[in-house]
Amino acid sequence: MPESSSDSVSRFKLKRTLETLASKEGRGTELISLYVPPDRKIHEVMGNLRDEYGTATNIKSRTTRKNVQEAIERTLQRLKLFKQPPKNGLVIFCGAIPRNGPGTERMETNVLEPPEPINVYLYRCDARFVLEPLLAMVRERDAYGVLVIDSSDAVVAMVKGQRMDVLQEFSSGIPGKHRAGGQSARRFERIREQAMNDYFHRIGKHAYDLFNKEQALKGIIVGGPGPTKHDFVEGDYLNYMLKEKILATVDTSYTGQQGVEEIINKSQDVLRGVRYLEEKRIVQKFLYEIGHETGLGVYGETQVRKYLNAGVVDLLIVSEKMNMLHVYTKCKNCGTVEDHLIPQANFVKFEQDLLSTACKKCNATALYVEESKDLVDELLDFAEKQNANVAVISTETDEGVMLKDSFGGIAAILRYKVS
Repeated sequence: MPESSSDSVSRFKLKRTLETLASKEGRGTELISLYVPPDRKIHEVMGNLRDEYGTATNIKSRTTRKNVQEAIERTLQRLKLFKQPPKNGLVIFCGAIPRNGPGTERMETNVLEPPEPINVYLYRCDARFVLEPLLAMVRERDAYGVLVIDSSDAVVAMVKGQRMDVLQEFSSGIPGKHRAGGQSARRFERIREQAMNDYFHRIGKHAYDLFNKEQALKGIIVGGPGPTKHDFVEGDYLNYMLKEKILATVDTSYTGQQGVEEIINKSQDVLRGVRYLEEKRIVQKFLYEIGHETGLGVYGETQVRKYLNAGVVDLLIVSEKMNMLHVYTKCKNCGTVEDHLIPQANFVKFEQDLLSTACKKCNATALYVEESKDLVDELLDFAEKQNANVAVISTETDEGVMLKDSFGGIAAILRYKVS
């Protein structure tokens, strides 16, 4: 089944949080990662952390010792909020993160509830956060193999989540149907049949080697122009375990990568739950509304926010590559609040520049960042409150790239046309 809108949003938010945490690095081995499984007693975990606090007194570096102990204290404070771990367990990341060189460390704490149960208890203090157990949970699980074959060439590809990857392409080397001079028709046909048989066995072996590496392989679709694909599928060329996973054979007009794309487009019922296809369908529907000027397609942060406010958005469409922050600044002198949209990578510089920026109302240099929100997260939360559906689109498809580059990464389809 396809993911629900809320599942898709939760998955995206966790994925983005992990990407942010992966970019952080401590000055030394000062970053704490704590994984608490659902069956672990909170008081036992707190006891272990108090022991670690005592052990940290042996750290020679005064700064490292101070940061580790403060991180443990903050982690203990967060644990006190739980009588027992949530149903899937609890993950806490805490540590001093340098912002702009030595001496600029700021203590940060992230508390996460994983989408699946945690199986092991883990405490580690390192220069980076331990993210591997959570990263495994957000990886796309279902994968589909695609094999396009005819008498001249073949291609093996994999559709997994949002990606389509061509794994290998092959040339048959089979002579054409017209025999070379001096050969009898029967002899030439035997040579061609033997070459075809060798070619099928070669493709079967390589397909097994390539598909067998994918543990999440859910099924295989075979396609191609003409009857060659049926001869291959019906013959004894593909490993029996893979043969059992063949979901459909599809007629195509092309071979190669074009044939793979054609199979994906013609196999919507089979691949309905694959995000790669779902993303293409969603953006194409938006493009239809824009192209036919139905009044149901809108794009751009200002326009989409306006229609979200009006409660008429049926589907919010955002690019996962929208790395923008909505920053609210406030003047300590007169209380004036302003909002700004800035790239996430520019946030530290924005904060520094703010110290010497005058307030537009009272002209005092007393501005500070009151709040900052990830723009996509802000829009997703708003959409959920308005009961709008949500689609987070990657840039792994041509449609996803078009959404980001041509429409600013933010679009929507409305419930009805607004005059």
